[in-house]
Amino acid sequence: MRGTLRLAAAVAGMALPGVLLAAPAQAGPTGGDDVATRHYACNSSVVPPNSDPISATTGGTSGARIRTGSSTSCTAVGTVEPSNQLDYHCWTLGNDGATWTYLRNVTTNRRGWVRDDLLPGNGSNYACPN
Repeated sequence: MRGTLRLAAAVAGMALPGVLLAAPAQAGPTGGDDVATRHYACNSSVVPPNSDPISATTGGTSGARIRTGSSTSCTAVGTVEPSNQLDYHCWTLGNDGATWTYLRNVTTNRRGWVRDDLLPGNGSNYACPN
């Protein structure tokens, strides 16, 4: 649901309470113009900064894969388990139309992208900067 609201707000250019959207960019990580068209490619050298002030969230869907980009076609570099501590950095829209959060699994020190529908609170509330 939150991912749908994020996408609708990004497309309409509206602000929603509790959802921070990035301003349009000159060029996103894969050449997109704004939040609604960005996608972080597999093995991208672009690593988003930690924009989310929440330092650790516990949980996640058991076995959710941490990937090298915001797509299920990207290589998995780790997993999330319900007992793991997660440090959200920011979210973006994947090429599959779903929102993805870049995070660090504090428990395993693995970093990467996880689909928001597999994360507590549907992932980060902070859009990845341009």
